[in-house]
Amino acid sequence: MQRRTVLSGIAAAPFLAGRRLAAAPPFRRVRPGEPGWPTPAEWSGLQARLRGQLIRVLPPFAPCRSADDAACQALFRTLSNPYAIGDTAGLTQTLGWLDAWVSEPSIYAVAAEDASDVAAAVEFAARHRLRLVVKGGGHSYQGTSNAADSLLVWTRPMRAITLHDAFVPAGCATAPAPAVSIGAGAIWMHTYEAVTVRAGRYVQGGGCATVGVAGLIQGGGFGSFSKAFGIAAGALLEAEVVTADGRIRVVNECRDPDLFWGLKGAGNSLGVITRLTLRTRILPTWFGIVALTIKARSDAAFRRLAGQFMTFYAEHLYNPHWGEQARFRPDNALQIMMLFQGLDQQTARSTWQPLLDWVAASPTDFTLIPEPGIVALPARRLWDPAFLRRQPGIVLSDDRPGASPDNVYWAGNRAEAGWFIDAYESIWLPSGLLRPEARERFVDALVRAARHWHVSLHFNKGLAGAPDDAVAAARDTAVNPAVLDAFALAISASTAPPAYPGIPGHEPDLVGGRARAARVARGMQELRALVPDAGSYASEASYFDRDWQHAYWGANYQRLLAVKQRYDPDGLFFVHHGVGSEAWSPDGFTRLG
Repeated sequence: MQRRTVLSGIAAAPFLAGRRLAAAPPFRRVRPGEPGWPTPAEWSGLQARLRGQLIRVLPPFAPCRSADDAACQALFRTLSNPYAIGDTAGLTQTLGWLDAWVSEPSIYAVAAEDASDVAAAVEFAARHRLRLVVKGGGHSYQGTSNAADSLLVWTRPMRAITLHDAFVPAGCATAPAPAVSIGAGAIWMHTYEAVTVRAGRYVQGGGCATVGVAGLIQGGGFGSFSKAFGIAAGALLEAEVVTADGRIRVVNECRDPDLFWGLKGAGNSLGVITRLTLRTRILPTWFGIVALTIKARSDAAFRRLAGQFMTFYAEHLYNPHWGEQARFRPDNALQIMMLFQGLDQQTARSTWQPLLDWVAASPTDFTLIPEPGIVALPARRLWDPAFLRRQPGIVLSDDRPGASPDNVYWAGNRAEAGWFIDAYESIWLPSGLLRPEARERFVDALVRAARHWHVSLHFNKGLAGAPDDAVAAARDTAVNPAVLDAFALAISASTAPPAYPGIPGHEPDLVGGRARAARVARGMQELRALVPDAGSYASEASYFDRDWQHAYWGANYQRLLAVKQRYDPDGLFFVHHGVGSEAWSPDGFTRLG
């Protein structure tokens, strides 16, 4: 090297060092009106590439900000119908979370008809630096299916459901298995109707009938019978997914296995699922329900009741037959709503008789309100809309003119349509708490928690007590491994009817909501003190979790980050507390550092 070249390099070094030290502007996504926002011609170009429609999303609450009171009242009536919410691009099933977020519509939505529409939207968002949002069922409690100033990939039109007698994932040499392929916009009620009512098979899905299939799988997914059949993601055989590079991939254990694993529980942080194929199973002969409320007449009696029930659960219900929940309430009541599978009505009633006899033996301490209901029905009828509509008070129907008679949903889920969340917390409870030497301490903490706010134990959302194959399938997903040894998920929450800031007569109760949220936090702290390293179910967790990476995914998080870096290095698929979201501002528009 010539001396002059060396000296000139040395002379330039301080200048170059200074340039290296100067902070580059952070990567920012664009908003309407800013340089780089697509022109009308560019939006038209996107429409030209689509089979579906590019929709200019109208702000759904606009009528309430004008003098049109009749239209505003009609909108709030719509918010009681989950089917109407799902069919509206600008609405979400949850309207907001106190001091956290409020549902805001995207600017444009791609009503995707197929994977090529999704790919076009993904490529367009990446090229123009747009905030991208994905919505199927729109049930996200954490607000991940909406964002202001964004482009929405709306998968609702993709609802095809196809059954297979012998499915083999592409590129694999595995044994054929009965399965069902489901479009990303389908919901569970319609899926169960196709698989169970019409085909006489079972597919593990969600309990709420209007939840989107793809969203549930990406969250891990629990249903009423998960104690028998495992989490929904454990049944995934194959997925068609659009990744951040705009590629349409078919992934399974043999193709892109790391991405396939991540889709089973990582949330919608890795790509846009457009179709998924799930294993189906032999349908049990019977499904059934047990509904009763036991009211204790004193604090001491309630403590006895809680202890007796947990002993009864450990000895009689801690097995694959039983799921759903028991709620411990501040008014000294134990409210039981449990479902069962594989048992006839007489066997189910015999199972509960020891607890009923124990309650009857102390009439001055306990009251049954009302008489217990224990009912079994042929499993093929559980999601049969025609059958369900004939049963008083079980389901409600989509009341829009011309709506399909198949659009029914559980009456108990009515309160969740358009709700506003004050607080929502969950922790997995390890099976060791059921051991006799630990049970008393657990019951004491549970009762103390219920003094502050009601606490529900969702027994189907923990796989301790499940068959080995269900546990093994869940172990091969991205869900927090804590679920494998959990006998239940404890949930405490406060929610309110549809409300929206700035709408007179429909605004959230901020003062009351904060007081209720504080009570939820105090109650759950009683359980967290008992299980200090507890995990939380990402789809039903606090918006404000600080240690969310560990709480939601545990030891799986570092592996998920590696998958995220490989398939979405630029962070196109941002969601609150999603994989890699710590690298972004809370609104997902600015990369940090």
